[in-house]
Amino acid sequence: MSSSINRELNPTILPRSDSGCQTRDWKQALRQAITETDDLLDALGLDRDRLPPLDPDPRPFGLRVPRAFVALMRPGDPDDPLLRQVLPLARERVVVPGFSADPVDDAAADQGDGLLMKYHGRALLIATGACALHCRHCFRRHYPHAAAETGQTRLRAALARLAADRSVNEVILSGGDPLMLDDDRLDALIDGLEAIGQLRRVRLHTRMPVVLPARITEALCARLARGRLETVVVIHANHANELGEAAAAALARLRETGAMLLNQAVLLRGVNDNVSAQCALSERLLGCGVLPYYLHQLDRVQGGAHFQVDDAEARALIATLRARLPGYLVPRLVRERPGAVAKLPLAVGDEI
Repeated sequence: MSSSINRELNPTILPRSDSGCQTRDWKQALRQAITETDDLLDALGLDRDRLPPLDPDPRPFGLRVPRAFVALMRPGDPDDPLLRQVLPLARERVVVPGFSADPVDDAAADQGDGLLMKYHGRALLIATGACALHCRHCFRRHYPHAAAETGQTRLRAALARLAADRSVNEVILSGGDPLMLDDDRLDALIDGLEAIGQLRRVRLHTRMPVVLPARITEALCARLARGRLETVVVIHANHANELGEAAAAALARLRETGAMLLNQAVLLRGVNDNVSAQCALSERLLGCGVLPYYLHQLDRVQGGAHFQVDDAEARALIATLRARLPGYLVPRLVRERPGAVAKLPLAVGDEI
């Protein structure tokens, strides 16, 4: 991909350099993640009186932010779009009608052993419940990950289920974040999938290239490159500022494996609900070799109501993007509806 797109971005939107916060040991970087609100505010030079009321104890879905991601935030800015995605607010405790702990009905799709079956030909495997960064809009923030944690016994059972179902040709590794597995565990998992003859593709849904780029190691890339299965890596970036120098380098390494790189973002109030932010994100993604694929309307998860953008605003936003960007840079606006056979497009003029 040409790097000219990066140079054309508005300099006020370009991410700060994160090179000084990178470590070659991704596990060490993970251990050094910020998990206390006061530590995050200190790192950014922010006083509480400049912020909305904060959740004093956000457990069990507590704060977790890798320092490399914090380095991309604007110091002293309470409205920073990256900060807004991770800062636990008191309003998350407010019960809002229409918002639930399982907004996409994962429970109904649960086949046991960490397998979810929603769409024809595809199966989703909860590879782990862990993430490097806790996004406050996460639709699985209440998911019973401890019960679904895929240890060796569950993994063998899940692989046996997949081998017995001839209709499945693609497996989606999700979580949590599947790249939280170390190289040995991930290697064993991919080996198991490759041994299932009817499988054609493996898809990894991951935020790691964005929030912890050090995870994209030479060993990981070598494993993906030599695999039998077609590989699709779907990253999750919501704002151009998330794609710093280290993320761009990590994505370049993934691209060299031959994997297809796609992005799915979530439309979030106060983060990316405007034309300039969406244009910058699409341009920056392309500059990193990633195709903007989906823009999700918020899954109505309990605790995430303050991020919601109404459908009329979302449709108007997409209409403007179509007028400003080439078609391949306009993501598909979609919503997941429980029980539907696919993600539902939310096009201009449609009623969902």
